[in-house]
Amino acid sequence: MDGQSKGEGSAKTDNEAVRLAEVSTSSEAKAKSGGEEGLRSEEERRPSQSEPEAGRDGNDADGSSSLPNLYSKFVSSFESVIHNLVSEDDTASQPKQKLASLDLEGIASFIREEQPDIVFMVGAGLSTSAGIPDFRTPGTGLYDNLQQYDIPHPQAIFEINYFKRNPEPFFVLAKETFHDDIKPTPAHHFIRLVEEKGLLRRCFTQNIDALEYEAGVKDEKVVTAHGSYRTGTCLSCKKKYSQQWLRAQVNATKVPHCAVCKNGVVKPDIVFFGESLPSRFFSASLVDMPKCGLLIIMGTSLVVHPFASLVDEVPADTPRLLINLQPVGTNSLRYEEAENIRDVFWQGECDEGAKRLAKLLGWDQELKMLIKKSEDK
Repeated sequence: MDGQSKGEGSAKTDNEAVRLAEVSTSSEAKAKSGGEEGLRSEEERRPSQSEPEAGRDGNDADGSSSLPNLYSKFVSSFESVIHNLVSEDDTASQPKQKLASLDLEGIASFIREEQPDIVFMVGAGLSTSAGIPDFRTPGTGLYDNLQQYDIPHPQAIFEINYFKRNPEPFFVLAKETFHDDIKPTPAHHFIRLVEEKGLLRRCFTQNIDALEYEAGVKDEKVVTAHGSYRTGTCLSCKKKYSQQWLRAQVNATKVPHCAVCKNGVVKPDIVFFGESLPSRFFSASLVDMPKCGLLIIMGTSLVVHPFASLVDEVPADTPRLLINLQPVGTNSLRYEEAENIRDVFWQGECDEGAKRLAKLLGWDQELKMLIKKSEDK
């Protein structure tokens, strides 16, 4: 049931309950105010010889038990009506399958026919083909250059308290990935293409590389849940710096310092462990997820919260597509369960999944043009 129908059903239940409550209140008030007169009427209207001593409803002839019986009948009737209304609402509110088939073909058909508002949730897997490893994960090789710094554990590089004490290891690591020749991937361009089709509601990204913007997705359509390298801020005087300035400093020196106060370290505006997520992440998710017509999840492990919890914030009948190398998110996604009615898992690289979906939609040539324009820059 959609939100409007459910709202109408709820209003119908409320209105019926109010109407019955009004009937109850009115009946009790009349009985209370007219009780004495009613008894006098019974006194004056003694039953004739042909009438039984008991009333027609089995009450005493003087009407002394008519009010309790009336109340009991009302309660029974009220409970029956409410039960029926709630049962009807529960049945009608059961989500129905919107996809013709629980596969990529079903997703493509749904997009063509329904033109839904699409929300993307993307992670590190979206950018690996651009040459950016998931450098929060140990074992990528990037950490080999950091052994000399005697880091207590790999995650410490991204802990704000450790960064304030010793920022150098972070910038050594950043220099390995923060360079000019990194370009958006086909999966990034697919998001741009969805926007060009007028179907992109929002792209929530865990990535800090800002490649969604590089692909041409409009700023207002992107929510960087963990911040990005697009800007930097002096930790001392709060002076803001551009991506170009920050990139030049990172490539030229080990630790960039503020040109204004001279002493402050300029930290990229990414979210470190121990820092709060941007307020826009929360405000946008509150607005976007309830209105999401199709959720596409790409290249994320769905283990970092609160980002991962967005999966559960879409309506109960909204289809959800996962494109990933491994099956993930099975605590929320139901693609492995027999009663699944909306979740699809396509296993493979994000780029290949995006290309496959674009082809099914008849968008493959447009996607190729976007990719070529990016490569020619």
